[in-house]
Amino acid sequence: MKHPASPRVVTFVGPQGVGKTTLFESLLRSTGAEGLRATGGPGAAVERSMTLELSVAHTGFLGEQWTFIDTPGAPEFSQEARHALMVSDAAVVVCDASPERAAALAPLFAFLDARRIPHLLFLNVLEDGAASVREVLETLQAVSSRPLVLREIPLREGGQLVGVVDLVSERAWAEGKDGKPALISLPDADRPREESSRRQLLERLADLDDTLLEQLLEDVVPPPDALYAQFEKALREDRLVPVFLGSAERGLGLERLLKGLRHEVPTVEETRERLGISGEGPPRVQSFKTQHLPHVGKLSMVRVWRGQVEDGGTMGGSRVSGVQRVHGSRQLSVGAGRAGDVVSIGRVEAMRTGDFADPEGVRHPEDWPLAPPPVHQVAIVAEKRTDDVKLTGALARLVEEDPSLSVDQEADTQMLLLGGQGEMHLREAVEHLRTRLRVPVMTRPLPIPYRETIRKHSSHHARFKRQSGGHGQFGDVVVEVQPLPRGEGFRFTSAVVGGAIPRQYIPAVEEGAKEGLKRGPLGFPVVDVAVTLTGGTYHSVDSSDQAFRTTGRLALVEILPKLEPVLLEPILHVDIHVPREATSRAQRLVTSRRGQLLGFDANTDLPGWDVITAYVPQAEMHGFIVELRSATSGLGSFVARHDHYSELVGKQAERVVSHHQEAAEQR
Repeated sequence: MKHPASPRVVTFVGPQGVGKTTLFESLLRSTGAEGLRATGGPGAAVERSMTLELSVAHTGFLGEQWTFIDTPGAPEFSQEARHALMVSDAAVVVCDASPERAAALAPLFAFLDARRIPHLLFLNVLEDGAASVREVLETLQAVSSRPLVLREIPLREGGQLVGVVDLVSERAWAEGKDGKPALISLPDADRPREESSRRQLLERLADLDDTLLEQLLEDVVPPPDALYAQFEKALREDRLVPVFLGSAERGLGLERLLKGLRHEVPTVEETRERLGISGEGPPRVQSFKTQHLPHVGKLSMVRVWRGQVEDGGTMGGSRVSGVQRVHGSRQLSVGAGRAGDVVSIGRVEAMRTGDFADPEGVRHPEDWPLAPPPVHQVAIVAEKRTDDVKLTGALARLVEEDPSLSVDQEADTQMLLLGGQGEMHLREAVEHLRTRLRVPVMTRPLPIPYRETIRKHSSHHARFKRQSGGHGQFGDVVVEVQPLPRGEGFRFTSAVVGGAIPRQYIPAVEEGAKEGLKRGPLGFPVVDVAVTLTGGTYHSVDSSDQAFRTTGRLALVEILPKLEPVLLEPILHVDIHVPREATSRAQRLVTSRRGQLLGFDANTDLPGWDVITAYVPQAEMHGFIVELRSATSGLGSFVARHDHYSELVGKQAERVVSHHQEAAEQR
């Protein structure tokens, strides 16, 4: 049995709506810690139907110190959970007794197993006797690469959960009068089920230990201490997933879960070994969340891996301004944090989320989970033009706080684009800008980078002449313009012979031609065009680079409307990740948006999931993630990249051109 001196960290994860935050709060109450729902704010559980950012709380149980971290369950905020898991000794995966939850757990199990993070499973909300624990586990086992091993079985009366049976100690526990579990005699009617379940538990453990296997073959009953030790070792090595049962709302099964955590969750020393962090050397911390607060500045929430971080000490090359213990929205100054602690430290400017820091500097680990690419974007502008510089700084802080957000700049309009993991994610980010970062902003629809090209080729003679006293301006060119294959861009060639145009003026003609392609007859940049300079004349006094640049631009502006201009729309290559039962619905969504299905296959990384590949016009992607999540119980996602441009004709093209012209007139 462990008796660690250092605090341990456990993160609670699971799908949205399974009672994860209720379990988190109930465990705090049962250990005598203050709950978090009384106040809101940074770091607190949000008092809504769902948690939108992680919550940190500290508590004690049987003389040992614990840090519990509650995380969002919605896929849009999953990066918060991943960051917390990276600094945790173990995770508690919370799920209700619904077999359909298996698809939602597949990405989570894959993440935990890929990084060998020890984890337990808590089956919550078992009041309804219609739920079969065995059936639920069979479904969940299909999406877990580690064996799920029942530590308990439920006791029911009249179809209602009244207690649990510990399969290791073979003791039964029911709800006591004071809310604490009461030891009861195992009902005779439940004994055959207990014996069968315990045999399966022993067989699972025997698969991992030769000594235990020999004992089972010789019909030797192993003592409980040996089984506890085997569970501890197997959990630390991430070789199995113990499964606990209960009801977070009623408090059933919570003390058994706490004792399971106490006996089996790795210590900070064991977690350091798993992560390859030496126990020797100067103090080392790792940031897993960054915040920028008014009147406070930058705060980094860190796990202390070794040594001690002190107020006024040096960390990451900066002087630490305050060390606080976080409990929801409350922060208590503690002066120092020791190995195993989770604390918030102030104004270590060089440290970003994920960074290791010691007194000398910072280092970003290679295995820190990368933020997923954005699936939803909006253009964002400051309400007051005088706040443009302020907005740029605020967006940088916003992305530092939440790396699953991104900021880009649209090439044509130079508008700032805020990207995230869904509509709700961006809505919360914009609200964050307005309230916490205090920059009033507005959002605009995402601009679509339409292009145009030509279908015919022709030659054109253009002349530019201006007299204004003294030296004038004169340029004269003959160009041949023709379409190029899709995706070729722009090509300029000089075929001038005999010095009709001096060599030094030819680059100016090319620059002018490029300028003439910036806005075509339909109002968009022109692409896939070849321009050949075939002739022209010059004036020995009035010709200049500027004159020939202007002439080159005029040549393209004058000839393009005669070459059958056609609108091009951007087409994205989209990989859509969905649970298998939602594949057909996702395919119909693609075709309803003028998409072209390319095929689908099983997702090799996520059991029970498919990957659909398609071409979809970028203009049709607005709101796509909203409908996809609706069609997939909130689970679907996608990765998109620009693939090619395709001609757009007919009424759709007319609407695009008309709308663009109206917008240009209003600017």
